[in-house]
Amino acid sequence: MTALLPTLKTSRRSLVLGASAAVLAACGPQNRAEFVNVYSARHYDSDKRLYEAFEQSTGTVVRVLPANAEQLLERLRAEGDATEADLIVAADAGNLWRLQNAGLLQSATSSALEAGVPARLREPQGYWWGFSKRARVIAYRKGSVREQDVASMDDLVRPRFHRKLAVRSSANTYNLSMLASRIERLGADNARAWAAGVRANLARDPQGGDTDQIKAVAAGDAHAAIVNHYYLLRMMQSEDPAEREAANKVALKFPDQAGAGTHVNISGAGVAAHSKRREKALQLLEYLVSDEAQTLLAPLNSEFPIRTSIQPAAALAELGPFKEEDIPLEALGRRQTEAAAIFEQVGWR
Repeated sequence: MTALLPTLKTSRRSLVLGASAAVLAACGPQNRAEFVNVYSARHYDSDKRLYEAFEQSTGTVVRVLPANAEQLLERLRAEGDATEADLIVAADAGNLWRLQNAGLLQSATSSALEAGVPARLREPQGYWWGFSKRARVIAYRKGSVREQDVASMDDLVRPRFHRKLAVRSSANTYNLSMLASRIERLGADNARAWAAGVRANLARDPQGGDTDQIKAVAAGDAHAAIVNHYYLLRMMQSEDPAEREAANKVALKFPDQAGAGTHVNISGAGVAAHSKRREKALQLLEYLVSDEAQTLLAPLNSEFPIRTSIQPAAALAELGPFKEEDIPLEALGRRQTEAAAIFEQVGWR
């Protein structure tokens, strides 16, 4: 299902009615079938395949309303108990925490979920559950940087990288969560010093997404960048020869293997607080963490499965095992306001 989101200035009444009308109208004849409504901030072909497999297995139609995380949050607030949302999907534990903190998710658990999702990748009371993992890593230019030069995120503040780093905006959730995790582990003073050091070493003002940072490294405009791991893998598999050529000039390093481990985040989902089809939402959530879905997901995208028993995609497996940072994922949301303030203080915008 595809529906156009109203602007955030739309009145609450028209927003709610518009959402309900879009949900029903977009499905045509299917509106008489069993269905579940997903509000999703993930827009990947892999997710469509998962939903299709769930439909074939259960006969329940999955109807998806796409938006970014901020739009979903504001929409759900506006819709209140009139919402048609059943399952909320977000691509960061910080965003899931914000949804929970706003009272937009409900506790929902089952033996299948508890068995399928490791304890560190879920909210303890069942408000949200991870179904894929991503690592925040260092991308560096082959021939210009040695692997030992990027063994730790702390290495990026050294004089060796003066005016040689590329990063995206601090407003991006990935960076907010990364700094929030450092605040949780090492305190605000350490986080502020690190962020200031990275800002001082930037080759250019923050701009673009993670793919743009990798392209800057490949072009020699920067020597290293902070990115999510899967962006380089997607470039390596791109149909665009220029993207593949750029990717071949760049390598990835899982940092801090001798210390706290590499910062890891999740994509996850929770049952909407006012879901009208709670059992269907729970059933879809259980499917997303099942062996069948996790095995299907592995070759479709470049994220890590949530269980080590599921073989990752071949390109991921070639990177080998790595030590993951181990902190409560709710801290990524709880510390985000503090992280945003630190970024502003040091001029990383």
